[in-house]
Amino acid sequence: MKDSFINVRCDENNIKWEQAIQRENSLYNRNGIRSEFERDYTRILHCEAYRRLKHKTQVFYAPQNDHICTRIEHVNHVASVSSTISKHLGLNVELTEAIAIGHDIGHAPFGHTGEDILNKLITSQKEGKNAPKKFWHERNSLFFADFIETLQDPDGYGTNLDLTYAVRDGLICHCGEVDQQGLKPRDENIELYSIKRPGVVSPYTWEGCIVKVADKVSFLGRDIEDARSYHILDMAAYRQLREIVGATLGFGPNKKYSNHTTNGVYRSGRAVNTTVLINDMIVDLCEQSSPEKGLCFSEPYYKFITELKRFSYANIYKNWRLEEFARYAENILSTIFRTLMKLQVYAQNGRIEQVLRYMPSLQKTFGNWLVKYSNYDAQKKNILHVRTMQVFDINDNESWEKCIIEFISGMSDQFAIQAFNEIVGF
Repeated sequence: MKDSFINVRCDENNIKWEQAIQRENSLYNRNGIRSEFERDYTRILHCEAYRRLKHKTQVFYAPQNDHICTRIEHVNHVASVSSTISKHLGLNVELTEAIAIGHDIGHAPFGHTGEDILNKLITSQKEGKNAPKKFWHERNSLFFADFIETLQDPDGYGTNLDLTYAVRDGLICHCGEVDQQGLKPRDENIELYSIKRPGVVSPYTWEGCIVKVADKVSFLGRDIEDARSYHILDMAAYRQLREIVGATLGFGPNKKYSNHTTNGVYRSGRAVNTTVLINDMIVDLCEQSSPEKGLCFSEPYYKFITELKRFSYANIYKNWRLEEFARYAENILSTIFRTLMKLQVYAQNGRIEQVLRYMPSLQKTFGNWLVKYSNYDAQKKNILHVRTMQVFDINDNESWEKCIIEFISGMSDQFAIQAFNEIVGF
């Protein structure tokens, strides 16, 4: 209900406040107009990883159609949904928006397929269906926020983002692809890198929980809309969609629509599209949730969301065209990985630029990456005007592999394809 969470919002009256605004290092002084979380929001907005999201896959790889959703549009959907919910419930909108805008900055190229590919490439990855992943994008978003992304300080040097604990926590705990009713925040502040699996630890704040739910709400309708644009869904799939609506939300061919269906659930029209789905799920969540119950949907909408996810996996994400492109993506990322893994000895001898001279895109970006984040050539840091800490050791094999994986994870779809073409082209 309206303002029903106002007493648990993350502000100065909350016992979690001091921990929530804690930073690893203090930021340089500003004029004080913005709050701590507003500063985090703009720091993420201006970082390069956020900019690259416009060319990263949401569902359909490297789309040429300008109107197909990419990762940056998904992030903006999540920010819109989560801020609407937070505002209605009386939570801290500034914190919610900061988490939402940054939650996917660690996503690999080619979406979840790219994430799976990178995870398989890591030689130390344990085998088995339930083995903990070495690479998962929620943790990688935190890693990029902490160690990779930089902004120029007042002296013109690139320095790390140094986000607040509450925002950092929201990044690693945002996994929304889980079915969970009654979501509530955890009580204790923990070392965030101690989290070993995605989706098993609740966020520290209610605002983080909102983003976790909004991540689920945001992609369902839009993925269906894009699948329609690419003619992935046939008439049988459309009929199945209408059957799902009827079975879960009470609409049948002989029933009339109003603001309520016969079982009392809000519905705003006949269509199953992005705006209708998002609006109705937001309204239902706001009506059903409370600090006592947690964040939850009504049973009809919870069942509807579950069935809609099942439909999307069967009819969209497992479509043969996407599976064929997944094989293409695996070839691209694996080729880049193998190529760069061979260059360790050249990095140790300071010859990366020479050996990559016929691959200009890789030469510049990978060379700068090593300068900024490894012990490759510390003197060049001043030339690049960065004050980043050393993250990777080029003399350590495991660290070198992680260096390559993280470099690839930051690529856009288009850049990965370009780098691949440079490698295999003559």
